[in-house]
Amino acid sequence: MLLFLSFLAIIMIASSHNAESKVHEIARLNNEVRELRTQFVDGKTELMRLKMESSIIKKMTQKGLKRPTQPPRKIIVKN
Repeated sequence: MLLFLSFLAIIMIASSHNAESKVHEIARLNNEVRELRTQFVDGKTELMRLKMESSIIKKMTQKGLKRPTQPPRKIIVKN
């Protein structure tokens, strides 16, 4: 009888240890998800800032390109 109770106690301790390790793993993964979500939002914000017309014009003037003064013309090809 004592051997059976000892066996049950060992199983109970192992089960609680396993459950506790799962809780820690879930908490770690939740923190990682929160971090990755923050990085995604920061990246998306940066991309939106870089795609703005004023930002593109500023970078092009730094490289020596100028904004065209004449609007583009449509080319019509007749067969």
